[in-house]
Amino acid sequence: MSIIENKRTLNKTINKAKTIFLMAHKNLDLDALGSSIGMYMILQQKKKNCYLIIDDQTHELGVQKVLRELEGCIKIIKSEDVDKYLNKKDHKNLLIILDTNKEELLQSKDVLSKIEKKLVIDHHDLSKDSLKNVIMINDTESSSTCEMITDLVEYYDIDVDPYYATILLAGIVLDTSNFMLKTKSETYYAAYYLSSLGASAKKVQYLLKQDIEDYTERQKLMSDIETIDRRIAFTKATPYTIYRKEDLARTADTLLFFNNIEASFVVGKIGKDTIGVSARSLGNYDISKIMTKLGGGGTPQQGAAKFEKTTISKVEQDVKKIIKEMGE
Repeated sequence: MSIIENKRTLNKTINKAKTIFLMAHKNLDLDALGSSIGMYMILQQKKKNCYLIIDDQTHELGVQKVLRELEGCIKIIKSEDVDKYLNKKDHKNLLIILDTNKEELLQSKDVLSKIEKKLVIDHHDLSKDSLKNVIMINDTESSSTCEMITDLVEYYDIDVDPYYATILLAGIVLDTSNFMLKTKSETYYAAYYLSSLGASAKKVQYLLKQDIEDYTERQKLMSDIETIDRRIAFTKATPYTIYRKEDLARTADTLLFFNNIEASFVVGKIGKDTIGVSARSLGNYDISKIMTKLGGGGTPQQGAAKFEKTTISKVEQDVKKIIKEMGE
């Protein structure tokens, strides 16, 4: 159900609150940050006390640029400081969770116990690990959480600065891989609407620019590609290099550009003892189902999973086994 179809519940929940905290998933990307900032703008114009919770110590390049440029413009706090800003009346506090519906992926789990009323706005598939006892606004048909928030911006007729509109557009461009994945007429309309507010396509490209060293390192992931049933591209990294999660994701995006490839899977180390899997699909393979079986999640078009204290070879075997099972 779209966020606008949930407007009555949304309005009622927001109107009852005086102090609202926004929190997205760990390792912020431009969809998580963009939707958080968009929601922050909406709440500001509704005269709410609003705070954005960010615990991440490091950020991907696009997120780093936005946070640097917005320094001082948005109230950003650490989760450990939430107690200082809580309204004395518990029922006047609200936590809005964006771009994830799973507790383990949150910036902070501790905040959940400090705020009784919780609202989730997300576009990823629900699973047994999804948050319980929350007001859930989940639209898996939407390309991104930024698209959902853009719908709200238009519905509330919010006066959004062109820079904030640009960040929302960047989130949409990121999650659709430049309008290649999970893009419908509503997605193009959201991009048009943000452009009408002054969003800059040139600035979006600036936010999505890559570091040359990171790009060069990612090319190593392209040196050992194999195909499964001629339609699935699979590649894995060496065990000697640690990649960022977004590096695996961008490589998975790139693999979809090859002829006849309908889905892609990339495996590599994302921490000293952590193996990550990033996957993409043009639509004929349900990535969410595959990633859920691996203990991860996502949408039918994109998803990820991670494994602790194992090897790349073992994860490779697990991924290929599930791909085979799903294809039978």
